Amino acid sequence: MASIAEADIAFTTVPHPAPVSDEVRAQVLANPGFGTSFTDHMVTIEWTEGKGWHDAVIGPRQPIALDPAASVLHYAQEIFEGLKAYKQADGAIALFRPEANAARFNRSAERLAMPALPEATFIEAIEKLVALDKAWIPEGEGASLYLRPFMIATEAFLGVRPAKNYKFIVIASPAGNYFKSGAPAVSIWVSEYTRAAPGGTGAAKCGGNYAASLVPQGEAIARGHDQVVFLDAAEHKWIEELGGMNLFYVFDDGRVLTPALTGTILPGITRDSLITLLREEGLTLEEGRYSLDQWRDDAASGKLVETFACGTAAVVTPVGKVAGQQGEFTIGSGGPGQLTGKIKNRLVAIQRGEAPDTHGWIRKIG
Repeated sequence: MASIAEADIAFTTVPHPAPVSDEVRAQVLANPGFGTSFTDHMVTIEWTEGKGWHDAVIGPRQPIALDPAASVLHYAQEIFEGLKAYKQADGAIALFRPEANAARFNRSAERLAMPALPEATFIEAIEKLVALDKAWIPEGEGASLYLRPFMIATEAFLGVRPAKNYKFIVIASPAGNYFKSGAPAVSIWVSEYTRAAPGGTGAAKCGGNYAASLVPQGEAIARGHDQVVFLDAAEHKWIEELGGMNLFYVFDDGRVLTPALTGTILPGITRDSLITLLREEGLTLEEGRYSLDQWRDDAASGKLVETFACGTAAVVTPVGKVAGQQGEFTIGSGGPGQLTGKIKNRLVAIQRGEAPDTHGWIRKIG
């Protein structure tokens, strides 16, 4: 596999010969939704065994040509990341903690037997794409440019082994709010399915983990809920995470708990940021186990006053109701909690340049 310390890779820029018109782009930005529209350009970089990373191009967004025997189609060698570019208060464009995404991308690559991409190249690819397609960044509350870097195995062969050819790609999508229900707090369904098991790929950001969540997520939506929550595979007792978000629990004594990273939970970058901010608020932040029975009992007694979910796409989202095969329960008043709103506002203010960045999380692009 390639070394993270490879030499710098030169990028070639090929402007789109027929970009989307200003009028069409304005229509998209007026109501961007999430993940349904895309900018004019994309980044591609090739990796070949014995040669390493090469042919870095920022060019028109277009379909990918793949051989029907491409390894990704048969053995699921695929990983991805998600991060955002924001318009800041001073007019600059900024990324939030892209270094953390680059590091997690390489941890996922290692788990999936894929080549590491130099972290500086990962960040440069994103910065160049954002700079070229900056006209696609929407404005307004909750608006951002969502960035999706990913890597797929492209070698054409049938056989269970790591591929010898890969393609790294970055695409971008103007984004609004993640949840479309408009409810003040989301409702979640406790799944009987398992997302990840010890020793598996739960801590990697790979497509297979999300494919495994589609049936339970569909079940949740069919029952009138916004999201699904998964329990551990061994005892089917301990809370792990939602389909694409980490969880936090706020208690009446000022403690905040989030499930510990045990190898089956994705180490969220938003999660890590919130841990820092919550501790700065003077709260006792614990990482540990929390069972479904405890969750239900603490909500009923009033000991648990808030629950919120977090992730790059959804930012910070209050959880109001939890339902499962054993019935349902409400957390607090069923709406947003005070701490949930406060910590979300702190995070968003840093991301948008409205509050000091004392942790070096913001990386400006012009």
